[in-house]
Amino acid sequence: MEKVLAMILAGGRRRRMDILCHERPKPALPFAGRFRVIDFSLSNCVHSQINDVAVLTDHQRSNMANYLGRWCFTNAKPDSFHILRPKSGSYMATADAVYQNLDFVHRYGADVVLILAGDHVYKMGYHKMLGFHEHVKADVSVGVASVPIEQAHRFGIVTVDTEGRIVDFVEKPRIPKSNLASMGIYVFNRQVLAERLVEDATQPGSPHDFGYAIIPGMVNRDKVFAYKFDGFCQDIGNIEAYYEANMALTSQQPPFNLDGTWPILTEENDLVLPRESQPGTIKNCFVSPRCVVKGHVESSILSPGVCVEERAVVRNSVLMASAFVGSHSIVEYCVLDEGVSIGEFCYIGVGTTTMPAKGEVTVLGKGVTVPSYTVISRNCRILPHTRPVDFITNAIPGCYHFAAISASLRGALAKEER
Repeated sequence: MEKVLAMILAGGRRRRMDILCHERPKPALPFAGRFRVIDFSLSNCVHSQINDVAVLTDHQRSNMANYLGRWCFTNAKPDSFHILRPKSGSYMATADAVYQNLDFVHRYGADVVLILAGDHVYKMGYHKMLGFHEHVKADVSVGVASVPIEQAHRFGIVTVDTEGRIVDFVEKPRIPKSNLASMGIYVFNRQVLAERLVEDATQPGSPHDFGYAIIPGMVNRDKVFAYKFDGFCQDIGNIEAYYEANMALTSQQPPFNLDGTWPILTEENDLVLPRESQPGTIKNCFVSPRCVVKGHVESSILSPGVCVEERAVVRNSVLMASAFVGSHSIVEYCVLDEGVSIGEFCYIGVGTTTMPAKGEVTVLGKGVTVPSYTVISRNCRILPHTRPVDFITNAIPGCYHFAAISASLRGALAKEER
């Protein structure tokens, strides 16, 4: 096999992830409790025996570099690992990130460059895609997957001929021509990659992005092929996608096994069982090490160190490290960031229907403390480090603080306990 260099784009600016990425890059988001999103791309490289890996960091780069250092120390691989930062300022977009590091690419002398997104959740053997690329003699191969046509407008959409060659590529089209979506995974011949990036850098009006500029520009001049992937792949592009990807793992038939023969490697690979205290119950959950569950947890993801007190109920939620839910409180359809503390007799994620509409997820930012006897409705965003009084003064829609719990709410909570 030709010499391969994998480059993982882990700039991860927050934009669509809102308050979850105020203090962390998107690839460092906790996922499925004890993992991080970037663990998937890194693990795929290791299991595909790609030993030369470079991670391109930008937003919150020191945070990302610290995590990558711990990951490599724990797993003692890959053999050659590099963390690359912007040469000046920040990366403008995905293509500019690789362009700013072309000197590294040439110095490394790889024949083929595998470009990966650091914010996708999937299991994939890259060696198969590399073999396909070599077989069809492509200049660039694009990893694609089928998506529901009603969601196709969110992706780069490709049209292919009978041989699998891409004849059209449009990023986020208003009216998609197909449901074949780019996964943001590219295999480039190094020389072609360098030539197209240098050309693009001279175009002042270019967005300097693979999806918006590089790949569409190559379709009619180079050999651009689609490699079809039929497994589960979720782009963690926004809070809704992040929440849904986590919830998929709690279903009766999860999309994949995080351990097994293709384990997802992380910074801490212990498998200490959670502590469950009577009358605590756990149903259809992903529960990480060092959790204490005294209440009832159902269809939820718990990161390390989470504590759910007696008579508390957590359903359909993602709780990050060291989150605390006080006794008699209910948490539903929520994402609680690290260190969130919920007092007693609270109802977080309350709604008028049993099942919320798509995307109606309540998010509490890192370190938020919710006073006892507080109700927060669905589809709210509570900013990090918010003082209790700010629940009122900031006039956050759907967020209420009661000095004393109402009789009707006390009755509802009592019913939940039974």
